Parts: sequence; structure tokens; C-alpha cells
Amino acid sequence: MSSLVSKPRVAIFADVQNIYYTTRDAYQRHFDYNAFWALAMEYGHIDSAQAYAIASHDPKQRQFHHILRGIGFQVKLKPYIQRADGSAKGDWDVGITIDVMEKAEQVDTIILLSGDGDFELLVQHVAQRYNCKVVVLGVRQLSATSLIQAATEFIPINSALLR
Repeated sequence: MSSLVSKPRVAIFADVQNIYYTTRDAYQRHFDYNAFWALAMEYGHIDSAQAYAIASHDPKQRQFHHILRGIGFQVKLKPYIQRADGSAKGDWDVGITIDVMEKAEQVDTIILLSGDGDFELLVQHVAQRYNCKVVVLGVRQLSATSLIQAATEFIPINSALLR
């Protein structure tokens, strides 16, 4: 007789820019989203997967976004803003936070791909308020210690998750 126990529900939130730059800077390699997807499936049924990136006219970037969609991610794009002073803006912290808050009560596990310490309070809040497991993946040496400590589980990005 088969068991009717349902698998835990998982929601993934990928800070694409953070993962790209930290894996590039630490390892001079790219993050392997296919290997990550296999790892994420070990946590349960993937209910939703969001990848937050910057819109680009670069054909390689557009192809990368297409690959993410093929894996199973909904890709959310924001325009890259070049300021008059030469600085640039293009982060998704607020968007990721809103989406995590909206999804947290519907899933058992949140997986956050980012080492950005700005997410520490979000991770603490979701874990406490929704009794939700929060797994954070990041490049250890480039991830905020406060974020690592706030996570239910921290998985360092290593060669198994690189290509």
C-alpha cells in the first residue's frame, strides 16, 4: 500500500545578480542552476521558483533567462538604471522580500539564493512568523555572517554547484 503523505512544499527565490557576481569573484565560474534544481528537489515539491534578474539586450543574457525558464523558474526582470553620476542601480531586494512574504505561509521551505545581508531580517521573520524552514545558499566567504546565522540551514556554494 502506498503512503499518502504529501511532500513538503518548497518555494525558491534566486537573487541572480548576487549569485552571478559572488561565484564569479570567488571561483571564476558560473553557478549551475540545473545542479541546484536537483538539490532543491530533495527538500520537497517545488511549488514555485522565482529568478530575479536585470533586463538586458545582450543575446547571451536573454538566452540565460530562457534557460532559467526552461529549468522551471519564472524570470522577473527589472531595467538596469544608469544614473547621471555614472553609478548604477538594479537590485531586487524589495521585490524578493515582498514575494517571500506573500509565499511563506503557503510553503514549508523557502530557499533563498543570495548572500546579501539585507535579507537577514526577512529570513528571521519568515522562520519565526510562519514556522517556515529557510535554506540559504551563497558563497560562504562572500555571504553575510548575519544571514548565515539567521538561516535555518546554510548551504555553501561549492564545486558541486558550479560549472
